Amino acid sequence: MAIYRIDDNAFVPVSETTFAAAGLKEREDIQRRIRADVSILAPDAMVVAEEFADWADSSRRIDLLCLDRDANLVVVELKRTDDAGHSDLQALRYAAMVSSMTFRQLVDAYAKYKQQDESDAEAAILAFLGWAEPMDEEFGKDVRIVLASADFSREVTTTVLWLNERGIDVRCVRLKPYRLADGTLLVDAQQIIPLPEASEYLTKLADKRDEERKGPRHALRREFWTGVLRLAREKGAPHGNRAPTEHSWIGRGTGVNLNYAIRGSDVQIEIYIDRGDKEANLRSLAHLEANKEFVEKVTGPLLWDKLPDSRACRVSQVVSGGWKSPKAEWPNIQARMIDAALAMDKAFHDLLAGSAAA
Repeated sequence: MAIYRIDDNAFVPVSETTFAAAGLKEREDIQRRIRADVSILAPDAMVVAEEFADWADSSRRIDLLCLDRDANLVVVELKRTDDAGHSDLQALRYAAMVSSMTFRQLVDAYAKYKQQDESDAEAAILAFLGWAEPMDEEFGKDVRIVLASADFSREVTTTVLWLNERGIDVRCVRLKPYRLADGTLLVDAQQIIPLPEASEYLTKLADKRDEERKGPRHALRREFWTGVLRLAREKGAPHGNRAPTEHSWIGRGTGVNLNYAIRGSDVQIEIYIDRGDKEANLRSLAHLEANKEFVEKVTGPLLWDKLPDSRACRVSQVVSGGWKSPKAEWPNIQARMIDAALAMDKAFHDLLAGSAAA
């Protein structure tokens, strides 16, 4: 689909180009820019390694290895061509190779990537996930794949559709370059498989199909969410219209929003700030924190977290007890969770509009 510039009297088409014609190299130019802000491909992810190759007897390297908010690994494979080459086959190999990665190995990889101590690397990962401590049983249950290219051949798209039908999460993001008359380069980034409007439907189908395969952990989380969201509807709390999920997090990924997270031993209510730019996020956090005294009179003590190794920022409150608690304790945990959500919603309601404009 073409992109047009609005002129005084007409829509003027913007010329398509190629990365090669623009003099952009795959690793030095495209990958470097995506590494700086991977949200162009995966809005809910953080980069944990580049050119990852920590395995024996193989020289193969993952362009970018990421982690998403559900503690799943994300393999990102980049091409600057118009057919994506054999990126589907490469990414499947890489996904298989990292599928056995442990949380400790992830911390080690991230420490090397950021050139920092393992304790700092672990703290950054835990903050991103919203975990108080490592939970090996929650980490790396699935591996997602993101393929990015200027375009995709029929062979690649057919393979990706077939894999998605069988429960393997593979996404194709088309990065189409354009050049304005003054030489300015633009990139149109579009997820073409699955189409964004179909993603939620396909996720529900995959959840239903995979529930038995994934075991009681996912069923328990879905059951716990059912009680949380029922209370949210009854009390008028945020997200009461959402459907239960097997995942650990419910909310909106971008903007300034109130989200929920559940873990085995506790639950978290958070104001998650991701406006697409770290400086903008810090300004929003500063705007909210300027009203800290007023807010905490309503909510009680909160954690005001700049998340230095993530683009986002967060204000959060943790409630003890989670989905691993005895089921007889769930109603009390869920009630305290929704009460905390209502308090945070009340305290931040008027501030959020100003935060978004800060």
